[in-house]
Formats: sequence, structure tokens, C-alpha cells
Amino acid sequence: MSRYWSRLAATIKPYVPGEQPKDKKYIKLNTNENPYPPSPRVIEAIKAAADDSLRLYPDPTCSSLRQTIAQYFGLAGNQVFVGNGSDELLAFCFPAFFNPEGLPILFADITYSFYPVYCRFFGIPFETPALDDEFRMPVEAFFKTNGGILIANPNAPTGRFLDLPAIESILQRNPDSVVILDEAYVDFGGESAVGLIKKYDNLLVVQTLSKSRSLAGLRMGFALGHADLIEGLCRVKDSINSYTLDRLALAGAQAAMEDEAYFRETTAGIIKTREATAKRLEALGFRVIPSTANFIFIAHPVQSAETLFTKLREGGVLVRYFKLPRIDNWLRVSIGTDAEMDRFLSVLGSIVRQ
Repeated sequence: MSRYWSRLAATIKPYVPGEQPKDKKYIKLNTNENPYPPSPRVIEAIKAAADDSLRLYPDPTCSSLRQTIAQYFGLAGNQVFVGNGSDELLAFCFPAFFNPEGLPILFADITYSFYPVYCRFFGIPFETPALDDEFRMPVEAFFKTNGGILIANPNAPTGRFLDLPAIESILQRNPDSVVILDEAYVDFGGESAVGLIKKYDNLLVVQTLSKSRSLAGLRMGFALGHADLIEGLCRVKDSINSYTLDRLALAGAQAAMEDEAYFRETTAGIIKTREATAKRLEALGFRVIPSTANFIFIAHPVQSAETLFTKLREGGVLVRYFKLPRIDNWLRVSIGTDAEMDRFLSVLGSIVRQ
């Protein structure tokens, strides 16, 4: 610990991202990256944007990209906010909509582990309603008085999806709270709540281009909601960094949003591979939680998750292991190509048959 650190820097427990190894070649099924490359149109757009204009600042309002996203979802341009990955965008949400001196915000006890990190960083009180033993969301637990609601849908790391009638019931019972839906994985079989935005001015939907559009390395996320919510995000962003998206990111993101055919083709391929992998895992004796994400959540009745994680790594396959209460015997496995999943299942099969 440095004597120069602030109390916050000294006491905060940061989020730990998935391993990005550099020492050897692994099959990476640990960070929910898309196994397919970005649309060729994205690469072309980035190359075209890499010209003399890089000496100039990018458009701080990102107006062209926002308009493209707005048209895609049937919204107005002032109902769209874009940022440097959905993680940054979610971070902006905490000072924009939640108060340190207010009521606790609510999110599930098993969910994206960045949420409690943000709460502690911004000093936001929170409570964590417990998922049931099948990792299903306790809808009624979100009917209590609160300072805000945050739901990952599909949830991470479980992959379970909360249907729109349940989401709408939460919105109806919380007219004075901002309800944020983190839809990072919704394109892999879920149904977006974007259609509810016109009905509920307290709903903010957050999505990312990292997963379904193969742009984890570009860092681009967006939020959709009532213009008042978007203005709140803009006020926070412009108090930190007016230029969160560079010219290359803006060009690549717009091209990705415009190539609908490629997006549909690759997401359909991942869904097909996910379902085939789940069946093969069940045949090996694994419990597999139903998933609408680009990953699956699995447990074995005999082999511990920690043992499987270690042996898979030794066999050249990386998966995600969370040594946390209630899920310390589960593994999250990202969906790779068919060949990568064949290799994963081969190594896994040899481990459980020992």
C-alpha cells in the first residue's frame, strides 16, 4: 500500500477481469468474447477513418452514431447515449441516478460482480435479493422501497433470462426509481425491453457491442431511455471526459450497427453451438442452467469446479471460476467455435472419466 494513496484507493476492492494470458496458446472460454471476427464492414470503416482527421478531436456528442442506433431501435436521437464500453456507461449511471445518502439500490446476490464494486466506489448503499436454488430472479423482492434497481438480463454468470412481463411488473411497482436493465447478452436468445421505453420513463436499457457484434476490443456501449435519463448521463460524462469515443471507434461501431445480416448470422451460429454443447455436457453428467447468453453455467456432481478449472487450464482450455458463496462449485463457459467446443468437451470428458 502506497502512502500516497487516498483512503478510497487504499480500501477499494477492484473488479477482477477474466484472465488474458500471454505465456501460451489457450482456447479462451473465460471472458465471453465472440469467437467470430467483426463484420468485414467494420474493418473497412476503421481503415477509412484512419486518416489525417485523427489530429482532430472526435464529435463529443457522437451524433451520427447515436442517430444510427436510434433508428435501429425506433427511438429519437436524444434517447441514446454512447460510451467507452458498457462498463464505463454503467459506472456513469451510479452518480447520475443513485444517491449515497439515499435508500439502498437493489440487485441480485448472484450477478455481474462489477455492481458492488461501483457501489463501494461511489458510496452507494445496496441490498442483494437472493436468487433461488435454480438461480431464478426473485421478482417480488424488487417490489420494496428502494433507491434504484439494476438487473442483468440475461443474468451473469448464470445466463438465465427474466421475461418481459416480470420486468414490466417491476417497473409498475417502482415508478419513482430508475430501473436499469443491463442487456449485454440479450442478443443470444433473450428479448430486449427496449419496447417498454416509450411506456416507462424510468427505464434505462444498456447494451454493448462487445458480445454479439464481436467488438470487445473496440470498447463501445450504449444506453437507451427517456431523454431526461440520457441528459443525466451526459452531465456526468461531460464532467469527466467529453471525448469518450475516438474517431476509429465511432466509425467501427456505426458499421457494426449497419451490418444486420452479419450480426444475425453470427449470433445464430453461437446459439446453435450453445445448445449442442449443453446437450453434450448433460450427457457427461453435468448440470447445465438454461442460458440465453453466449455462455453456459455448469456444475458436476462429483468433480469440484475448482478441480475442473485447474485441470482444464492444464489441458489448454480457460474457463471462468468464481470462488464465491453459492457458486463456488460452478463454472462459466463461454461459447467458442464448434472446433473450440469440441476440444473443450474432449479435455473435460477425459477429466471426469478419470
